[in-house]
Amino acid sequence: MALRRHGHHPLLAAPFAYASDAAAYGVEFAAIDDGPTRILDEPATRGIVDDGLTGVRGGIAAARTVARLKHLLIAPLRDVAAIAHDHGDLGAVVHSAAFPAQYVADMLDVPAVVVALQPGWIPSGSFPCRLVPLPRVPRLLNRSTYALVTAAQRSREVERWRTSELGLAPRRHGARRWLRDPGGGRRPVLQSFSRHITPVDPGWGGAVRTTGFWYLPARPDWTPPRELARFLDEGPPPVYIGFGSMAGTHAHRNNALVTEAVRLTRVRAVVATGWGGIGAAADGSASSAPDILTIEQAPHDWLFPRTAAIVHHGGAGTVAAALAAGRPQVLCPHMGDQTHWAARMRALGVAPAPLTARTLTAHGLAEAITAAVKDRHLRHRAGEIAPLVRAENGVDAAVNSLALHLT
Repeated sequence: MALRRHGHHPLLAAPFAYASDAAAYGVEFAAIDDGPTRILDEPATRGIVDDGLTGVRGGIAAARTVARLKHLLIAPLRDVAAIAHDHGDLGAVVHSAAFPAQYVADMLDVPAVVVALQPGWIPSGSFPCRLVPLPRVPRLLNRSTYALVTAAQRSREVERWRTSELGLAPRRHGARRWLRDPGGGRRPVLQSFSRHITPVDPGWGGAVRTTGFWYLPARPDWTPPRELARFLDEGPPPVYIGFGSMAGTHAHRNNALVTEAVRLTRVRAVVATGWGGIGAAADGSASSAPDILTIEQAPHDWLFPRTAAIVHHGGAGTVAAALAAGRPQVLCPHMGDQTHWAARMRALGVAPAPLTARTLTAHGLAEAITAAVKDRHLRHRAGEIAPLVRAENGVDAAVNSLALHLT
């Protein structure tokens, strides 16, 4: 939307699940294979979500997941290349760091702009990778911790695709230099998070721009369901509880746990089922507790300011929305960068000590919710930080940076 306001003509290539959103916002859309997202629904991945990706076991589990993703990336990459052939006038390819579409830009001889949705994609000697929770490592080894998350960029599968199907020459310096263009120059990187929240490395230089969070407003065709509006009007602000796409294998157990925690704290709660399925009983029905309203989802920018606190899994998007709303948080990280965000929220004073998915209990969750609702320091700090992240206007900062590279 911001690109259109600045006179550009964006084309969004994404899994078909996003087609409806693209249409609602008036964005041209092209569907690509959704294999990398389907992996979240597989039993093996759900087991990883239950266990959490931490320590040595977490590193092993992450390596296995990355190995599977290498193969699943090829089909959507082929789709992107085909879409690019059909739209021969593309001025740039803007892509997630997790998805090596920069080689489509090389095929077209147009700029590629890398988007880092989470910290941990751009190697640094100042701190270890935040995408894979690892034990403390010596500072000298910080840079080596980034090898796992860039494995897909460096994979033989991607190299075969780019040479045999895109017709590109083998990479002179090897796949390790995925952040370099064919001429050896540094590819521009946009990091869509806030420098106020997570440290950045001055050594990255001008090629890496940390813009601030990218906030998507509620869909223009969205209105709150009557049940949700009525629930919000009938009592004090509720606590939001939702674990997004972190499904795991124990959704029904987690539902009972959440219900008991709400009872113990004597708060009202809006529980968002999301992909994780919490809030549903074993028979699939919604929770019948009078102080709990179960919804599938609601725009965070609309709902979060109407809550007393926000309980979530620690995904970057939910963290960003909670910070902008100025509400205390309770984080229960499951995997990846979620552990980093949970630690940062505690360090910033907007959340109590994070919980862990593997050891989550009703009493532990109740204690954390009580702290988030009643601790004046948490509320004060959340209120202090909110205007800082909102003022960054990350979307416009990103568009202004993109304008420098669009041909």
